[in-house]
Amino acid sequence: MTQQKKKIHYAWWLLLGVALMVGLAKGGIMTAGGLFLTPVTEDLGIGMGSLTLYFSISSIVTMIFLPIAGKIMAKYDIRIILVTAMILQAGGFAMFGLMNSVWGWYLFCIPMSIGSIFITQIAGPVLINNWFKKHSGLAMGIMVASGGIFGAILQPMAGNLIANEGWRITYFALGLGVMAVVVPVIILTIRMAPQQKGLQPLGSDEVVKTMDNVDAQPDAPKGVTAAVAKKSSAFYALLLFFFFITAVSSFGQHVAPFAMGLGYDIKFAGTAMGGWQLGVLVGALAFGILSDKIGAKNTAIFAMLLGLVPIAILLTAPENPLLFNLAIGIYGFVVASLGTLVPLLTSALFGLKDYAQIYATAALGLAIAGIVALPGYGFIFELTGNYTLVLYAIAVMLIINVVLVFVAFKGKKKLENAGLWK
Repeated sequence: MTQQKKKIHYAWWLLLGVALMVGLAKGGIMTAGGLFLTPVTEDLGIGMGSLTLYFSISSIVTMIFLPIAGKIMAKYDIRIILVTAMILQAGGFAMFGLMNSVWGWYLFCIPMSIGSIFITQIAGPVLINNWFKKHSGLAMGIMVASGGIFGAILQPMAGNLIANEGWRITYFALGLGVMAVVVPVIILTIRMAPQQKGLQPLGSDEVVKTMDNVDAQPDAPKGVTAAVAKKSSAFYALLLFFFFITAVSSFGQHVAPFAMGLGYDIKFAGTAMGGWQLGVLVGALAFGILSDKIGAKNTAIFAMLLGLVPIAILLTAPENPLLFNLAIGIYGFVVASLGTLVPLLTSALFGLKDYAQIYATAALGLAIAGIVALPGYGFIFELTGNYTLVLYAIAVMLIINVVLVFVAFKGKKKLENAGLWK
């Protein structure tokens, strides 16, 4: 018994696999897309708004496919799903390097987005909730931080590679390189549930203790059903929170064009995005730990208010390279709240009874925000020549999100008082 307790629980090995999968897919593919916008538009003569429409198409695909993805996850082998998803995501991204028309981005973002739904959005939170009854906030933070780690390394490299070898080679290098690493990681480490390894979730022995019944099972997950959740004010507040925090986070794809519009070069933009990813790394760990200590509600409020700091800097002193990088780093820190707090807020508000279904439905807010915000920012830049209006809009969205957090937890209290949270 003592020897068994000393062994590292497989949940930590699973988390390592999830962190590598999510981190490389996010840091090497998803958040790197913004680095290519200015080189591609200048090389092919495409407008910034027209090119960034592919982000909208990605978001529409995500919105349509999210509910289907949840059902697929519940029905088929998780490793087969994730290997297929990785090939779709990384392969679609690599194919951009062959394109000469904006229609290529519109076409290949479809398989890329379908793969990304599983790799970067659904699989991680579901797996962590399955495997961790204890330290789930920390585990979620580590998963999100992995995107920061790999992004901090890969994005400055990508900026230099674009400058030296061109955007086409860089698309190939990132897409195929990420695929080559992640596919074996999925096969070797990912398992859907602890029972597949003959285990209980990490911490379940502390949750359920019994002296006289060795066959006792852990209590059924607590919370509200998906049907009840979808009719509550808490759900609609959470949906709007998802929308606005995603719109805030979407500015990351425009950091490189923003920097280059101020006169900085692509190498500086890559370094700035590396700083963004370092902020994501620190923020993900900090928000994971904070949510375990002070709760998801208080952590979310803190994150939204902190987000006003980089906006103020970028509005007042963007031409100062030191302050620009500082602001982008803080912004990345705040954006980490998307990956860490979104799933934690969902479980805090509605429990784990129908977590996957509620999360997948509320995550439609993420997809809708991508449809509106990403190309919207691009068209505003085309019309005004700067991102000033975008920054003011982001400040307003951060303040609205603070209000929505209070509304959501007031809605949870109503569910509890009605005896529906059980």
